[in-house]
Parts: sequence; structure tokens; C-alpha cells
Amino acid sequence: MRLNRYLSQCGVASRRGAEEIILGGRVSINGHVITELATQVQPEDKVVVDGSPVRAETPVVLVLNKPKGYLCSRGDKQDRMTIYDLLPLKYQNLHHVGRLDKESEGLILLTNRGDLSHRIIHPSQGAEKEYEVVVDQALNPDVMAKLVKGMMTEEGFARAERTWMDGDYRAHIVLKMGLKRQIRMMLYYLGYEVTRLTRIRIGWLKLHGLSKGAYKELTPTEVERFFKEEPAKPKLERKPAEEMGEIEDHRPAARKRAAPRVHEAEAREPRGFKPTRGKKSGPPARFSEEKPTRGKKSPSSRSSEGKPTRGKKSGSASWSSDDKPSYSKPKSKTFSPRSRSGETGRDEKPRGRSGPPARRPAPRGPRRGPSSR
Repeated sequence: MRLNRYLSQCGVASRRGAEEIILGGRVSINGHVITELATQVQPEDKVVVDGSPVRAETPVVLVLNKPKGYLCSRGDKQDRMTIYDLLPLKYQNLHHVGRLDKESEGLILLTNRGDLSHRIIHPSQGAEKEYEVVVDQALNPDVMAKLVKGMMTEEGFARAERTWMDGDYRAHIVLKMGLKRQIRMMLYYLGYEVTRLTRIRIGWLKLHGLSKGAYKELTPTEVERFFKEEPAKPKLERKPAEEMGEIEDHRPAARKRAAPRVHEAEAREPRGFKPTRGKKSGPPARFSEEKPTRGKKSPSSRSSEGKPTRGKKSGSASWSSDDKPSYSKPKSKTFSPRSRSGETGRDEKPRGRSGPPARRPAPRGPRRGPSSR
């Protein structure tokens, strides 16, 4: 047996804690300090930890038929009854493997072997626990199928390995995982209330011939069966996703993932943003499908009303609200300065001339002939 496992069975520490004790040089075997984790311990070896000899306890595995109304705990602040009230003094140092809630009853194991606890509790080890469940209303095959399919609960994803009905109000449920109040919680989400829950099997061990509140000690041969004999695993056929459907989620709404919301501050315009002068917010204006001829103004887009005549001074220095034109930011970054006479600069017009091209002016003065050169 490895040294860390030996110390764990002696009750010195857990396996991980025993490794730290060994690496710290606190363990000696037959007078020699040991720091190797792979050291094997023989039955005749003398093991000492921190100067005190330790000896492995005799492995004990106890099976108890827990009655309703007892807690799986060593003590209770409210002075309620626990399963240790049913055991004699020599078994008070055993720890219970898993637990049953106060209102549940049936098989529970107590032992001083840590490896057996891991073998039964951890879902990866494949130890099955079978429960007989009685509910308050009639069951149907759809409910049994949903239990096997699984659902999201407050404790995480929960599902059953196998289920079958034993009457209208009674069913058998097989689990490998052990979430807190798993069966009661799953049936509650499906609209049922559990009136009685009894664990009738752990691995190969069944509840037969053991009255409520009674216990018995398992033989070494029976204990080894937990490590050697495993129930046959059923072959599960993978169904298409269309037939399985979506997994039901029964977690509280506050714990579900909500769609991301855009905060009001994010929806606002960024700081320092200035709208373009002369432009309005909102969807862009729709333009006419007909485009004006190049070099000509569209009669509807530009109007001479309210505009001073080109090259002449405006008759009034102020504008009324009726005839005041709307200013917009010029397309060009350069502005035409006013002349000294007060005339405005060149008006914004599309480049090019309208109408037919002008004739070239005739040259002034006498035309030179070939003889004059």
C-alpha cells in the first residue's frame, strides 16, 4: 500500500494532505525519514508521524436503513436527531458516504475507507443509486422521458440514467450523479410533489431484510464487490437533435443569460461630436430621379426670391423671417472676399457656360499679309 493511502486510512489526513506531510519530512518508517511519495508500506512496518506512531484502522463498512426524520450529520445546532443517534459508540468515528435529506429514507453507507467513498460518490466511477419514488398525482411516460433527457436546475444540469413506472403514482429512478435534492427538484419542475422517497439500492447492495433504523457491517468480500462488480450499463441509442428537442431550463430568470442591452450612454452621440453645419439629423433627403442639365439651374431647387441681384448691393441690411435664406456650409473651404464697393463675391454656380459657345472676338488693327512680314 502506498504511504499516502496508508496515512489516509489511519485518519492522519486526506491523500493530498498526506502527500504534503511526506514531502515535509515529517514521516519515518522503521526509523528512516521518508520523502518519496511512492514508498510502499508493509504490514510489519512501524510508521511514525511527528514523533507519534500511527496504525491503520481496521476497515469498516456499515450499511444503515435510515428512517424518515433523521439528518445525515454528526451534530445539529437545533438538537435534531441524526443517524449517529442510531449507532453505538464504536461506530461514531465513521463518516457517511453521500447523504439523504431529512424527509428521505433508505440505504446509506458509513465507513472509514476514503477510497470506498470516492468509488460510490463520484459520478465518473459509475456507481448507481436506485430510488423508489411516490408522487401526488398520476405519472405518464412523457414525464419519465423528460427525466432521462435532463434539464437545467439551480444546482446545474440534472438527469436520470433510467426510469420506469411501477403504477400510476410510483416510479423507479436510477441516478449516477448526486445533486442536492435532485429527484425532488426535477419532479417539482415537472409539476409533481414527492410524497415519499426511498433509496433501495447502491451498486450491487439492495435494501432487503433490513428494518428501519437497523444496521449491519459488511464483510471484506462484500466490500470488494463495490470495486469488482458493476451493473451492466445499458446501450443508449443517440437520437437526432430534431427528436430530442431543446433542454428545458428551470433556473430562476435572474440567473439566466439575458440578451445584451445597449446602455443609454452608449446610444448617445460620442463626446465632442458636432453635427455638420446646415445639415439636419434624420434620414437623408430623397433626390429626384431627374438630374438637372449640367451648367443649368433647376427651377425648383434654386429661386431668386429673397436673394440680392448679382453685383448690386442689397436693398436692406436685415432679413425678415419670411425671406431670410437658409445658410449652409459652402462646399469649398475658401471664401470669396467682399469687394471694397460692397459687392458680394462670385455666387456659387456650377462651372461651365450655358447655351452655345461664344464666338472668338475679331482681331483689332490691320491684318498683316504675307508681304508685310
